[in-house]
Amino acid sequence: MNTLQVGDTAPKFTLQNQAGENVSLQDTLSKGPVLVYFYPKASTPGCTVQAQGLRDIKAQLDDLNVTVFGISPDPVAKLAKFADKQQLNFALLSDEDHAVADAFGVWGKKQFMGKIYDGIQRLSFIIGTDGKVSHLLNKFKTKDHHQVVLTTLAD
Repeated sequence: MNTLQVGDTAPKFTLQNQAGENVSLQDTLSKGPVLVYFYPKASTPGCTVQAQGLRDIKAQLDDLNVTVFGISPDPVAKLAKFADKQQLNFALLSDEDHAVADAFGVWGKKQFMGKIYDGIQRLSFIIGTDGKVSHLLNKFKTKDHHQVVLTTLAD
């Protein structure tokens, strides 16, 4: 796993959101920075708390012109249920073949309850309007992720 670092150019991608619409990183960058956060699985406790935190600071992110993309290997239909149930106000993107996760270097070996398997590492990237990674967030608890994002953007 070769994770993108600060200063690296973010891979261009287009994925479907929870409504089945194509969303492109390149098209979004003209509006301002983009927070791309990778999470393992919709509707699990940690992923739910992380998404709720971002939902609750949407107005502050809007003030900073930051667009949020949550990316997981879940299919569009599962993302739609998750977004609806949690009243999420940002795009969840489906990366079922984990091609984008691979490109960002967040797909790899994980260990949970003694089992080793391939999956998404919970990492977040802030991509500047120049298409480069301005911040890599890799040390946070899911319940504090939104605050780490705001603190990082304030620096």
